[in-house]
Amino acid sequence: MKNKILVVVAHPDDEVLGVGGTILKHISRGDAVSILIMGDGELSRESGADVKKRENQARAIADLLGVENLFLEKFPDNQSDTIPLLSLTKKVGEIIEKIQPATIYTHHAHDLNIDHRLTCQAVLTACRPQPSFCVKQILSFEVLSSTEWQLKEEGHVFLPTYYQDITEFIDKKIEILKVYSGELKDYPHPRSVDGVRILAQYRGMEVGFAYAEAFQAVRLLID
Repeated sequence: MKNKILVVVAHPDDEVLGVGGTILKHISRGDAVSILIMGDGELSRESGADVKKRENQARAIADLLGVENLFLEKFPDNQSDTIPLLSLTKKVGEIIEKIQPATIYTHHAHDLNIDHRLTCQAVLTACRPQPSFCVKQILSFEVLSSTEWQLKEEGHVFLPTYYQDITEFIDKKIEILKVYSGELKDYPHPRSVDGVRILAQYRGMEVGFAYAEAFQAVRLLID
């Protein structure tokens, strides 16, 4: 029986930046992965916003990753704090009910980006523990140019406790990420090809892998 995985992110590109290698690893093992993207990722920009192009890129990414389902919502970019948390939570809950995932990956609760923070809050609210609830694991990931830019004080810093070896998948992750060409910057910007590889090397070095993606465990239920 396939393990059912749901990745809940704020914007198109977060799914690859945060958990792209792990998605590829899950799929290589025969797991069923679905992605929910909450926001358009475009409309807060002063110029050059192209929501349709970004949606098409997200669909292309989903095909390249090999996920079973892609759900694209259109909550306004960088304006999640103008949306009732209940609306965000209901959308996440709707997809959880549909997919019945055992594991959810989502944003770190204290990212700089407001959409990341409220996406995480919506996941946690939708996943309030109930008897026989399907979700057994919630893991938060880091996204370059948001997680490391948060306030550096106790309680806000991303502290990984769980690692996935993505050595086999790092090159494919980076090639897939290039589909979001408009989101990549030149090094030394952290959201660059070099930045993605360096972070994966650093996280791998922490635990004896060549490349890794790191996660902070939010909830782990053991039967």
